[in-house]
Amino acid sequence: MALTLAVAGPAAAAEQIGLLTLDPGHFHAALVQKFMYPQVNPVVHVYAPEGPDLALHLKRIEDFNARADNPTHWSEKAYSNPDYLEKMVKDKAGNVVVISGNNTRKTDYILRSVNAGLNVLADKPMAITPANFEVLRKAFAEAEAKKVLLYDIMTERYEITSILQRELAAVSEVFGKLQPGSSSDPGVVMESVHYFFKEVSGKPLIRPAWFFDVRQEGEAIPDVGTHLIDAVQWLCFPEQALDWKADIKVLSARRWPTRLTLEQFKKATGVAAFPEFLKADVGSDGSLNEFANGEVNYTIRGIHAKVTARWDFEPPAGGKDTHYCLLRGSRARLEIRQGPEQNYLPTLYAENVSDAAPAAFEKAFRSAVDKLGQKYPGISVKAEGKAWALSVPDKYNVGHEAHFAQVMERFLRYLAEGKLPAWEAPNTLAKYYTTTEAYRLSRSAENPTTEK
Repeated sequence: MALTLAVAGPAAAAEQIGLLTLDPGHFHAALVQKFMYPQVNPVVHVYAPEGPDLALHLKRIEDFNARADNPTHWSEKAYSNPDYLEKMVKDKAGNVVVISGNNTRKTDYILRSVNAGLNVLADKPMAITPANFEVLRKAFAEAEAKKVLLYDIMTERYEITSILQRELAAVSEVFGKLQPGSSSDPGVVMESVHYFFKEVSGKPLIRPAWFFDVRQEGEAIPDVGTHLIDAVQWLCFPEQALDWKADIKVLSARRWPTRLTLEQFKKATGVAAFPEFLKADVGSDGSLNEFANGEVNYTIRGIHAKVTARWDFEPPAGGKDTHYCLLRGSRARLEIRQGPEQNYLPTLYAENVSDAAPAAFEKAFRSAVDKLGQKYPGISVKAEGKAWALSVPDKYNVGHEAHFAQVMERFLRYLAEGKLPAWEAPNTLAKYYTTTEAYRLSRSAENPTTEK
């Protein structure tokens, strides 16, 4: 799945897509514009309150324009008066709103944009509380009525090992049937580890201070857990519409903090002291209790799934954000690992768990990989202990930042077609029901807050 990104020049075909960027407080808002697209107008209108979030966003776009290799040529037109939201809705200077920032306001931004007849490309999470989920339901109903698109940026779907895992799970001769498992031994296990301090586009990432307030950013499962729960749906029930009321049962959830020193906070934000809105989260030892870790156990159409999202301060030497995924089949385990043993590169393993002889399983597995090789030339297999590992050429590992361009290209295709796939909207609601119900349960008397 090689990445092809067209670069639009001044003489590009008539642009029909006009981007509007609303209150960009997260670097993902800029990553959508890391490359140019022939059908998108290079003039982008930005509506946001004055402050460091806006300044950082404009600087990131400026850096894309100034880079030596494949520079962009975006022209940003910023409006930063207090009535920025009303101004955007009134002006309608474009037809696609990109929303990636403070999550307290995000769901309301989505509804206001859709009500104005604008298409929305929103970074996760679209909702971080049960109340937000109810607003999001209204937004999807309104989007359908007004015939505009409301789409979630789900980059994990474009990671090559996730794609190959999904493909192999569909080969019954190798995988068999997905096992329902139990709460103690789930059929699906997902875990991610992220870091507060890291590099993006080769530079240290400076995060806004509000990012460390879970009331504004969202806790682990409602925030980054969104990607994992989306992956469960996408892997296990490909292109099938889910009903959040009938198909999802959230069984338990918990949360626990990462403790950050003031020095670590300063390193990640450039802010010298904890802001007033974080004071209640500072412990007696002076460390910030950042509730950035969470776990949820649930069933989806009878399949038990466990999702865990964790945050540490910074990665080990040579490390980066990691992703783990296990699918238990009746014939094989399909497992993605991304630890130091894999040099922090996601690697897919298949292990025979059936009564089939090792030679018979190897034959079926190699046959399946050979067929996949017609679509993804260059992939191969090698034995590693009891499992078989897929070797993937570097050309397919385009990196997390490039996945935003792939999402954008897919969204532009849907805009041209005038609709999303029939399963996208219901599955987005199923996803956010799961995350926000986990948020509620993690605070309930039956599921008290715990720490590891």
